[in-house]
Amino acid sequence: MSAHGDPIPMSARRAGPLSGVAEVPGDKSISHRALILGALSVGETRITGLLEGQDVLDTARAMRAFGADVAHLGPGEWVVNGVGVGGFAEPADVIDCGNSGTGVRLIMGAMATSPVTATFTGDASLRARPMGRVTDPLALFGAAAYGRAGGRLPMTVVGAAEPVPVRYVVPVPSAQVKSAVLLAGLNAPGETVVIEREATRDHTERMLAGFGAAVHVEQTGEGRVIVLTGQPELRPQTIAVPRDPSSAAFPVCAALIVEGSDVLVPGIGLNPTRAGLFTTLIEMGADLSYENLREEGGEPVADLRARFSPDMKGIEVPAERAPSMIDEYPVLAVVAAFAEGVTRMPGIRELRVKESDRIAAMAAGLRACGATVEEGEDWMAVTGMGPGGLPGGATCATHLDHRIAMSFLCAGMAAQRPVTIDDVGPIATSFPVFEPLMEGLGAAFTRAGA
Repeated sequence: MSAHGDPIPMSARRAGPLSGVAEVPGDKSISHRALILGALSVGETRITGLLEGQDVLDTARAMRAFGADVAHLGPGEWVVNGVGVGGFAEPADVIDCGNSGTGVRLIMGAMATSPVTATFTGDASLRARPMGRVTDPLALFGAAAYGRAGGRLPMTVVGAAEPVPVRYVVPVPSAQVKSAVLLAGLNAPGETVVIEREATRDHTERMLAGFGAAVHVEQTGEGRVIVLTGQPELRPQTIAVPRDPSSAAFPVCAALIVEGSDVLVPGIGLNPTRAGLFTTLIEMGADLSYENLREEGGEPVADLRARFSPDMKGIEVPAERAPSMIDEYPVLAVVAAFAEGVTRMPGIRELRVKESDRIAAMAAGLRACGATVEEGEDWMAVTGMGPGGLPGGATCATHLDHRIAMSFLCAGMAAQRPVTIDDVGPIATSFPVFEPLMEGLGAAFTRAGA
């Protein structure tokens, strides 16, 4: 069932080639962080290109609930008047983070070292996701969390009245956990140290430095060591949010598997901690190129051109690449079904605890469409059927997961028979213009009852 009403099934079928310019929305990860750090700064932060999907809108509402003045000026244009580090007020009501694991975990971190109490909830998918991986390190600062069995929402977090700095080794590669600890460290005295054995997306470190925090990053024998000096006065910023590489993945991958396609996706953020999918596709033989490479707002950016690629081959994706493309494995699995040979994806255990168990969801849906898929606890392997080879004809369960929904719609654009998803509703959490954007390129979608 959709998080925002009754389920809305949708089918995608093979149509003509995809062509044109795909202007995908702003980066979701950067949008969340811009709102939160704007709320923790003193003065007015102006944001353009903000993703206005449900996940980010829920974070904007949460910042208002904690006392920041957050105003929408126009499409993608927002202004945040912050309350400063340690200035959060106690919310008057429960904070509903909808479907957003990023939102709830970062917000918990941001409030955990202030003497306020907040209760968090979310939709059915978010209420099933584990929060202990964040609340455990937040407890080291002095915060306390009380939730359902298994550390699940609804959950009340009591912020530390006298926080202490923390040295924390992140046990699994997770930008959400790292970011929650760094945000908590803002209002702790002294130095908070976070150590990653495997690097994850570094938007939080980059943006903290941009807002004026003292952040030092060094690669050592222990791993990637991030040292944050607490209790700064963050300076408001003007932020231009680059377009989201995770959203760009869908028009890019669809173009690679739909015969005759040629699609340009402009202004995509190519932060090296996020660009693993594009590297992998090129290694498979995809006709994918970067044009107009540049830097915007401290982030590398380029225009991506993707053309139909009938000669793609299966590869083994290096396990160490997983953190840089963790959200893109579902759509990579679809591309793999249209390549030749086996694409093996090891080191992806984190997919088991996303909005859904994404390994299980993709394996089940692709098998229903006629593909051969093997899976283990932390790996998946897809045997490709070549260009146009996937039979299709199945209805795939989305499990309230926006990326599962979009991935199977991409499969339907190139399969022999239409592919149906049980609910298009979750797509609005991250890519609210997915349907019109893809139809503008030439995709053929049909909503049930339409």
